[in-house]
Amino acid sequence: LACAVCGLGIAWLTRHLGRSLDSLEVGLLNFSDNDFSVSIPEHGEGQLKTLAQLFNHSAAKLRQERQYIYQRELLLDKVIQSSPNVMLLLDDHQRLIYANDAARHLFHKKGRMEGLSLDELLVDLPEVLALALKHEKNGLFAMGEDDVETWYLSRGQFLLNNQQHNLILLKQMTRELNRQEVAVWKKVIRIISHELNNSVAPIASMVNSGRLLTKDLDNPKLKLIFDTIENRTSHLSQFIFNYARFAKLPLPQRRQVNWTQFTAQLTQHYPFKLIHELPEVDGFFDQGQMEQVLLNLLKNAHESGSNPEDVTLSIRYQTLVDGGGFSIVIEDRGAGMSGEVLEQALLPFYSTKQSGTGLGLPLCREIIEAHDGSISMHNRSDGGLLVRLWLPQ
Repeated sequence: LACAVCGLGIAWLTRHLGRSLDSLEVGLLNFSDNDFSVSIPEHGEGQLKTLAQLFNHSAAKLRQERQYIYQRELLLDKVIQSSPNVMLLLDDHQRLIYANDAARHLFHKKGRMEGLSLDELLVDLPEVLALALKHEKNGLFAMGEDDVETWYLSRGQFLLNNQQHNLILLKQMTRELNRQEVAVWKKVIRIISHELNNSVAPIASMVNSGRLLTKDLDNPKLKLIFDTIENRTSHLSQFIFNYARFAKLPLPQRRQVNWTQFTAQLTQHYPFKLIHELPEVDGFFDQGQMEQVLLNLLKNAHESGSNPEDVTLSIRYQTLVDGGGFSIVIEDRGAGMSGEVLEQALLPFYSTKQSGTGLGLPLCREIIEAHDGSISMHNRSDGGLLVRLWLPQ
């Protein structure tokens, strides 16, 4: 009887131990398949229960870590897909593994790009871009004819899963270079304005003192000398003021603007023919600064030799992939611009007018880019100039 009782006890313990080990084996097999959702029952006492508790605690920890990594991957993917920089990841066979939305936009691919070879990606691309991607060099390159764009290409290599991978990054540098260029011009203008003001103010004061000291002398030559000095210092002061205004342009104070009221104010200064109906959607910009831009462009159109009735203005709302905005176009039938003038027109100090300061169009560009927009100029095929502005909504 004692032996039978002992045998039953040993059999029960053996089955209990077997079930526990089977549960642990199933759980570990799930771990090997990257499934951490399983947990095992915590029966009995002693080491088996402790082992089951440790297993369940490890499973919960792994689930938490996996969820954290998954959320990090989602965040990283969102950041990469939202980045304006083009990102391409290639394997050691030069086949595409990953590409973000900016890459699909640059390569004009609507669907998935993964799986394509580098040679397949280069089909129908501009020659300059294709050569830059083929050559394994980092650096700047420019492409485009009318609107030249500057890009920076960088490459990197790393090992992933014991395989060599190549990372290609393309960054649009045109606006950044333009901003750096304008920042340098502004610094130069501030230095020159400061030095000139230090000289103009004493000269103007000395002219007034000279007039007082010689007021009893009725000498026409002295009066002519003082008048000439005063006129030139006044002109120089106004000259410095115009350049200082460009160097200290305030940030735009944006608000909603009705296009009908806005264009009605423009017609009080320069006449133009309105092409197309005005957008029903209100604009969102600094009204004072945008008036300054359009009045300057309309003034240039009237001074280009064009008939006043041929000066036109068009404002349209357009919806793009990355949001909507307004396309503003000013056209004339004047003499247009040569290729050299088109390249230099938006740079400070450059002017084809004898009395021009060379700040009108650069000030327009500075205001438009401060609104996160763009400006471009093109000669019309049948004569005249077209200026296109883009303002995001």
